[in-house]
Amino acid sequence: MVRTILVVGAGKSTSYLLDYLLKKSTEEKLRLIIGDLRPENIPADIASHPNCDVIQLDILNDDARKKAIEVSSLVISMLPPSMHIKIAQDCILYKKHLVTASYVSKEIEALDPEAKKNGLVFMNEIGLDPGIDHMSAMEVIDRIRDKGGKMLLFESFTGGLVAPENDSNLWSYKFTWNPRNVVVAAQGGAAKFIQEGTYKYIPYQKIFRRTELVEIEGYGDFEVYPNRDSLKYREAYGLEDALTLFRGTMRRVGFSKAWHIFVMLGMTDDTYAVENSEGMSYREFVNLFLPYSPTDSVELKLRHYLKIDQDDIRWGKLLELNLFDDSKKIPLKNATPAQMLQYILEDSWTLNPDEKDMIVMYHKFGYELDGKKKQLDANMVVLGENQTYTAMAKTVGLPVAMAALQILNKKIVTPGVQIPIAKEVYGPILEELKSYGIHFNEYQVPYLGYNPDSIGN
Repeated sequence: MVRTILVVGAGKSTSYLLDYLLKKSTEEKLRLIIGDLRPENIPADIASHPNCDVIQLDILNDDARKKAIEVSSLVISMLPPSMHIKIAQDCILYKKHLVTASYVSKEIEALDPEAKKNGLVFMNEIGLDPGIDHMSAMEVIDRIRDKGGKMLLFESFTGGLVAPENDSNLWSYKFTWNPRNVVVAAQGGAAKFIQEGTYKYIPYQKIFRRTELVEIEGYGDFEVYPNRDSLKYREAYGLEDALTLFRGTMRRVGFSKAWHIFVMLGMTDDTYAVENSEGMSYREFVNLFLPYSPTDSVELKLRHYLKIDQDDIRWGKLLELNLFDDSKKIPLKNATPAQMLQYILEDSWTLNPDEKDMIVMYHKFGYELDGKKKQLDANMVVLGENQTYTAMAKTVGLPVAMAALQILNKKIVTPGVQIPIAKEVYGPILEELKSYGIHFNEYQVPYLGYNPDSIGN
């Protein structure tokens, strides 16, 4: 009997997902329906596959959406997170399983009793981060606990970066996923985490100045800035008694200090529109945030305002983005500062067709076993192939596709709204990911606690 998988939204992170399901479609008796607002953008080799149908689908069209979900066995939603809820409600109505790579929203969480009652698996957070981070962390944490160990410390960092051979700008950064998420990162409240048993809070305007360094063998040094809520998974991971719990985002060293300039100027603000944004030059955009002077240039005002010397390495980074160019214009109407900054950055930070991205993930596990404190560090590096087959698409899309197949094949059977922290979920998927070059290197290192150089906490 043929099983139908409906994939809603075929954007940047679906290349590997679609390839995986289509390659297995004949042996697994799968029919793939791809529903997208712009079906003409779907590559011809996918659209013409004998086991694939492509349909034009606007998920705000209730009839069209319901019709597509009703004929499916399972739905994969790769839409922006706010759009999942309509699909999820229809999945309850028509009794269909659901898989997404997005964080569990309160609205989706509220569907848990109905999903359980109908025996439906609603698998969320099964991409990269969230996703591979959950699975790889729980695999090690469960292994430590099975030996009788007690968790003391857990730190987890992830970064979507540019591959070393294409690291060709002063920021060592290019967009490998949704640029908007990069521009508004860390906003919406203080970063909160726990260090050596003490709660810590960092306000948004300080986040990019509170970084720590990590090294990945063969790839050099990286910096980490804290995520907004590191405590979110304390209960899910069973780490209520851990002394340190910290999650962060990885960048190349020096990125955060330069990004802090945009934060201090107010360029990342997404709460108000600039009335005359359309047609504004990059130079005029910068000048919006600086004091008036009848004599000083925009460059001089900026350097004085933020105390940046001319030989400061950050100055070169600003010049590289053409921020003071009077001929480059922003075409956006009534745009927020964040939207205007995003436009300027995309002008410089877009991957060329033959350029490769890189995913890095780093975990630290501190634990006590047989009366001794120990530490295990684990890291993963995945390199992309090109602008389409990116490391981001690979690490987001493959776990989604694998989970969908495991659910259809009744290997994942526990019903309800969930994230991939159970052994029945992470075991087979992590094992299969190894065959695609997605695996962790582990190192036993001395346990040093959070910050061995400091006294007190």
